[in-house]
Formats: sequence, structure tokens, C-alpha cells
Amino acid sequence: MNRPTPKRLPSLALVAALPFAVCALPLTAAAQSEAIDDRDLNRASANGEWLTHGGDYAETRFSTLDQINADNVGELELAWSVEVGSEGGRQEATPLIHDGVMYSTTTWSTVFAVDLRTQELKWIWDPGAVRSREAGGARFCCGAVNRGVALYGDKVYVGIIDGRLAALDAETGRVEWVVKTTPHDPNYSITGAPRIVKGLVVIGNGGGDSGARGFVTAYDAETGRQVWRFYIVPGNPALGFEHPELEMAAETWTGEWWERGGGGTAWDSFAYDPLSDLLYVGTGNGGPWNRDARSPGGGDNLFLSSILALRPDTGELVWHFQTTPGESWDYTAV
Repeated sequence: MNRPTPKRLPSLALVAALPFAVCALPLTAAAQSEAIDDRDLNRASANGEWLTHGGDYAETRFSTLDQINADNVGELELAWSVEVGSEGGRQEATPLIHDGVMYSTTTWSTVFAVDLRTQELKWIWDPGAVRSREAGGARFCCGAVNRGVALYGDKVYVGIIDGRLAALDAETGRVEWVVKTTPHDPNYSITGAPRIVKGLVVIGNGGGDSGARGFVTAYDAETGRQVWRFYIVPGNPALGFEHPELEMAAETWTGEWWERGGGGTAWDSFAYDPLSDLLYVGTGNGGPWNRDARSPGGGDNLFLSSILALRPDTGELVWHFQTTPGESWDYTAV
């Protein structure tokens, strides 16, 4: 596989360096984890586990546990470590915890599970040959990273840097399904963590700096079937609009912006409010950055650098707020 030479081993309070293979290692004797449902995600931070990115639907990143606090945090020291890969680079994943098992990823979208009771690697899954930009793979502006996985039912979900979305069996690491979420275009990549809302796996993409046209997609968590897709930037009006909101958005663009992609990619950061039943999506900067290059007659360029409130069942837009009209400064709202 095409891997960069690592400069140092990944560290997550775990360190790393194990040969890569698309395989599952022998399981420990620990009991099989219980399936996760919507009720579990709704109370994710209240039961001492960390079941979703950010800790809860609102992504507050706040833990109710108090054994480690401001008075004793300085006394922390390494208790044990597990080697999980030799990819090096920057490790940006947030590990998830369920039933005594930690699930996380390393730089190039490799997924692993660690039994925290035995301090042993439960399984590790490599997505296969993910080509670097130099080898003709995805072009990512800021280095290869992966921000973690999602948990739901009996599966682990991961976005792969080349635009795929995979569902793995949480107990064994076996592949359940894989879908390609982006066009076969090296401008697109995935570096963000999937989110789970009402039985759907929601994933965005990166590449706005390279000329990608951003969108968010929801897939059925059990089957991988696409349920809806919301395009953030309108395409060529002559080809029609994928959903009605884009006709309104197109009025805020000028010239032939679709030739430049437009940007607006939702490369991470989603939050869900069960009370209003709204999924909030932060959208990215324009591509290219300079508005005069992509929209020479000016305009606000919706829905760049915006907060979108979507109905999670359908992807319908309920409201939007643009944080930076006419975005020209890489002021992503993600």
C-alpha cells in the first residue's frame, strides 16, 4: 500500500505500530457488546460512555464523570499502551467507548477496537490501498487525517479519505457494507467522522479548497442505501436543480461558478436537536477562496459558510444562517 514514511508513532494514550492488513485479530473473552439505539445516543454522556462524536447529539464535548478533575489531573501518568498502527502523522480522532471497548481510527482511516478490560487489541481493519495525493489519490489541503467513527446498532461506521463510507461489525471488524459517497474526482475526500441521526448515517466531505462542490448525504445505517442528499452549492442551472432550495441559492451567484466547483464542503461538525428534530450542518469556505474568481459579479454565494437546519428524515432545508456572506477569507462555518 502507498503509505508515507512515519516520523513518529501515533499516540492516543495508546501508541502504535502494527502491520496493516484487512483482517480481524482473535477476539478476547469479553462479552459481546449490546446494540446501540436512539435512546442510548440521546443519553450518551449521562451513562459514563462516549457513544458519539462530541459526547452527545449537541456535541458539547462535556463528560459527567468526575473522578478526574482540576485537582488531580496533574497526577495522571501512563498506565498501559496498545500498538495500533505505524501511520505516523497527525492523529485527530475522538475515540468512542461502549461496553468497555474503545473504537477509534488512525491517520489513513484504519479502524481499531481495544478491549479496555484486558488492554488488548480486539481487532483492526485497514480500508485497503488509499492513495496519497502524490500517487493520484484524494487531494486534501491539510494532510491526511481521520476524526473517528460512529456507533449504532451492532456496527461501527467510518468515512475513508478516498470518499468511501464503510460499516463494520462492532464485534469482529468484518465489513458489512461499503458505499462510495463522492464522485470519482480526486478533489473530494473525507476526513470527518460520520454522525448517526434516527437510524441514518450522515456524512459530508472535504475538498472545497480544491474546487469540490459540497454536499451532505444520509445513508440507511443497516443497508447503506442512500436516503437523501443535500447539495450546499448550486450546480449548472441549465441542468436543473437537485432540490428547490438551490434555485434560490443560485440567485446569489454570478458568472459560471459551477465550472469552479464552488466549495462549501461540510467536512465535519454536525449537531442534532431531538426536541426540534433538526440536524444542524456547518458548511465550508468558498472554492476558490476569492469570490471574484468564482462569482465575478458578486453575491452572497449561498450556502457557503452557513449553518443549515435540515429535517433529518428527508434532508429538507428548514432555515439557514450565513455567517460570512460573499465568503472570500476561508471563513468556514464548520
